[in-house]
Amino acid sequence: MEIVSYHPKYNQAFYDLNIEWLETFFYVEDYDGEVLSKPDKYIISKGGHIFFAIENDIVLGTVALMKESQASFELTKMAVLPNQRGNKIGQQLMQHCIDFAKKEGFDRLFLYSNTKLENAIYIYRKYGFTEISVEPNSPYDRSNIKMELILV
Repeated sequence: MEIVSYHPKYNQAFYDLNIEWLETFFYVEDYDGEVLSKPDKYIISKGGHIFFAIENDIVLGTVALMKESQASFELTKMAVLPNQRGNKIGQQLMQHCIDFAKKEGFDRLFLYSNTKLENAIYIYRKYGFTEISVEPNSPYDRSNIKMELILV
């Protein structure tokens, strides 16, 4: 398996993986559908990054870093093929994002999640993310926890 940077040829996999994950665990919000269907517009052109875990030309998983400010990025849109969950692909994608963020000189990463995703919250804490307050105008209705990783 290798982790590669964004290429438009993976747009459908980015969309499909995330929609499947959202439909399995929550529901697709309007904001999700818009961002997922136009990653060039909402992530890449605004200075963000998308990574893909690829093996034998199959996209096993994906994750995005959405730019909030020059040195602050949201770790978001992480999804792994259902038959690949439990193989630590998500953890490898997370480590890749952390390493990338440090190399690029980012100050922090943050994420939104939901406490019902106990395994995910455990993994975020394992990688050093700590809980902070969720702002009242959070972009996700389903989110009830916000976490950050300070990199400086």
